[in-house]
Amino acid sequence: MRLHRFHSTVRPVTKEMWRASATAQAAAVRTGELSAVEMTEQHLTRIARVNPTINAITQLLADRALEDAAEVDRRPAGPLAGVPFTVKENLAVAGVPTTHGATRLRNLIATADAPPVARLRAAGAIVIGHSNMPTLTLAGMHPRSELFGDTVNPWDPGRTPGGSSGGDGAAVATGMAALGLGNDSGGSVRIPAAFCGVAALKPSYGRFPADHRIGPADPGWCSQMFVVDGPLARTVEDLRTVYEVLAGTDPVDPRAVAMPLDGEPLPGPVRVAVVTDPGGLGVHPAVARAVGAAADALRDAGYLVEQVDDVPRLNDALRAYQQMVMTEFAPAWPSIRPLLGAGAHRYIELGMAENPPVDAAEFLRLTGVRLGIQRAWGEFLQRFPLLLGPVFTEPPVEPGLESRDAAGRTAVTEAMRLCTATSFLGLPAVAVPAGLQDGLPAGVQIVGRPYREDMCLTAAAAVEQRLGTLAPIDPRQTWLAPPST
Repeated sequence: MRLHRFHSTVRPVTKEMWRASATAQAAAVRTGELSAVEMTEQHLTRIARVNPTINAITQLLADRALEDAAEVDRRPAGPLAGVPFTVKENLAVAGVPTTHGATRLRNLIATADAPPVARLRAAGAIVIGHSNMPTLTLAGMHPRSELFGDTVNPWDPGRTPGGSSGGDGAAVATGMAALGLGNDSGGSVRIPAAFCGVAALKPSYGRFPADHRIGPADPGWCSQMFVVDGPLARTVEDLRTVYEVLAGTDPVDPRAVAMPLDGEPLPGPVRVAVVTDPGGLGVHPAVARAVGAAADALRDAGYLVEQVDDVPRLNDALRAYQQMVMTEFAPAWPSIRPLLGAGAHRYIELGMAENPPVDAAEFLRLTGVRLGIQRAWGEFLQRFPLLLGPVFTEPPVEPGLESRDAAGRTAVTEAMRLCTATSFLGLPAVAVPAGLQDGLPAGVQIVGRPYREDMCLTAAAAVEQRLGTLAPIDPRQTWLAPPST
């Protein structure tokens, strides 16, 4: 398949539907207000204008997207009919290289769609392109890849858009796509959502089927247990629609479970624990204000909101996560390191220096430690079915801070600590904007009991209803040329 740059030949359309939510876009296609082809053309025009500045979309699939849109116009419309979405460079799109941002993998052509890609396409959504990420997801938090360079935060070029699904976050925030499909093993959809002013869903372990193989070999234990695919969108309603499309079993993934989309309603007002400074390591005042605003929104919506001192066994969770992950990387590191490109090895090696690999007996012991931490969180969530806290305890940081030196890595890993712990435990979480603080997006997350994504989404929708949405936006400053007439 040839990949083309798009040259606009769009006929005038009175309404800029690229600004609309995915739900509204699909409704417009289903009712005939706009065809799927016209919807795709609008987004391609937006990409041509914005992506040269933001560099979020790495492989633009313009011709294929228009072909797929024409097919959508010929068949009964699905729940995401005509909605363009981006796919992170480590998720397979059939017939397209799954490069992982690495030069040596630039010709790794996918033979089939990854399960979530296939499900979104079956629902009528249109793959419009791959999106940027750190090389192999190992080069750090900032989406800087050896093959495609840096993605820019549309709010401030001096701040990272977050990662590792930062290409999707920036694309959705600027209206290049209504949806992004990324993955999260410690905050990688939630942090870009918080930094770019959009929403994201990190599902429970096993809620969505996935396939993260590179070649025939399956990934190791940590990569099986902690990594989940998840969507980014501009509204919580869109996240719920995608959630309903992606959930369910698949023979490709034996981890995927058949759980109800919606659990049993809880009696009385739902209790929400609020932790503003997990672990007591410090939180920036702007982030604290955002958590407070979200807490007030939930209180106004009828939730029983209570400030708590901390979450269970946070330090134990963080230590076990780092030790297990670094131990899993260690045997393959000599062969992986050369794939990363210049300087991209620092993030992992800084982590290994701080958390040296452990022996097999200690790794097995840590699996038991994880079970005990899960039990403690289960008891906590029995009392508080929902937890509200920061996605990142600092405002968006400078690009590459985590790979600069040990102090930078520590600052970033500490700031994402609630994300790391909830990934370690396999819990669902929804990141949602809580307004602007000092001119930058400030996101919070709502964490729930296993397989209660429905409760997280409902609470996040209540926050969104009261505090509003922030995207799509044009990149800041005078970067963009005026629209063509």
